[in-house]
Amino acid sequence: MMDWTDRHCRMFHRTLSQHALLYTEMVTTGALIYGDAERHLAYNQGEHPVALQLGGSNPAELAQCAKMAEAYGYDEINLNVGCPSDRVQNNMIGACLMAHPQQVRDCLAAMQDLVSIPITIKHRLGIDDLDNDELLHTFVDTVKASGCKTFIVHARKAILQGLSPKENRDIPPLQYERVYALKRCFPDLEIIINGGIKTIAESLQHLHWVDGVMIGREAYHNPFLLSEVDNEVYGTPKAPTTRVKALEDYLPYIESQLSLGVPLGHMSRHILGLFHGVRGGKQFRRVISEQAHKPGADTQVIYDALKKVTSLSD
Repeated sequence: MMDWTDRHCRMFHRTLSQHALLYTEMVTTGALIYGDAERHLAYNQGEHPVALQLGGSNPAELAQCAKMAEAYGYDEINLNVGCPSDRVQNNMIGACLMAHPQQVRDCLAAMQDLVSIPITIKHRLGIDDLDNDELLHTFVDTVKASGCKTFIVHARKAILQGLSPKENRDIPPLQYERVYALKRCFPDLEIIINGGIKTIAESLQHLHWVDGVMIGREAYHNPFLLSEVDNEVYGTPKAPTTRVKALEDYLPYIESQLSLGVPLGHMSRHILGLFHGVRGGKQFRRVISEQAHKPGADTQVIYDALKKVTSLSD
C-alpha cells in the first residue's frame, strides 16, 4: 500500500471503524535511519490502533527502527516479506526474503529483543520456483523460532522474475486453502489471511478457518465497507453510519490540516471511493479530481462534490 495508506488515509478510515487495525505504508530502514524519520513516523493519535510496516533485511538496523517506532507509540511493528517490487528486491527487502528464512528469523528476533510491542510478519505463499507447501511450512517453522506469533499471509505466490508489482497482485492465482492448511499445521500461531478479499461477508467466511483478515486495495477503493467491521467482526454495538456522516466526521481533520498548509488534494484523494457504487459517485469523484489540486482549494470543494451525490440521490 505504498503511497496509499498515509496518515491522512488512516484518519479517514478511522471514521469508519474504531477497532480495525490500520497499517502504514511500508517504510524502509534506510528512510528512517538516514532520512527524515519524523516525516515517516509521525501520525495522529486518533489513528490507534496503528501498526508500522517496515522493510529491511539487516537485523541491527531493523532493531534500531523498531525502537524508534516504539518510542513513537505504535501498537505493532510488521516486517514486510511480501512486496515484489524490483526496487526493494535490489536492497534485499520484501518477497525476495522468503528465500532466506534464517535471515528473516534473525531480523524478527533482533526487533523482539529490543522492544515490548508485538512484532509480526507479512509474507507470500512462495516466490518463483520456491513454491510448495513443504517450503512454505519450513519458512514459517524457521521464522517462528524468533518468537513471532502473528503471520499475515498473502494467499498468492510472488513471481519476481517476469511480472511487475501490479501483475503480482492479480496474475498469480489466489490459493486460500493453502493458508487454511498453514493454520491447521501451526494452530499455536495467529494466521491472518490477505489477498483479493472484497467484502465483510467474505471475511467472515475466512474467519471459520483462520484468525484474522487483512483487506488492502478494496478497503481503499471502496472504503465504506469498513463501516461494517465493528458490528460484524468485532461484535461491538455501534450505530450505523452513512457515507455522508463519515465525510462529515473527516471534515474537521481536513480543515485542521489545511490550516497547517497541507494541500487539499493530499487528503481528498483518499475519499474518492467513498460513494463507490452509489448514484452520483462518478460526479463526486470528478469534482474532487478536477478541483482539489488547485491552489487555495478548501473544503468548499468537498461540499460541492457532495451536492452531486445528494441531489442525484433525492
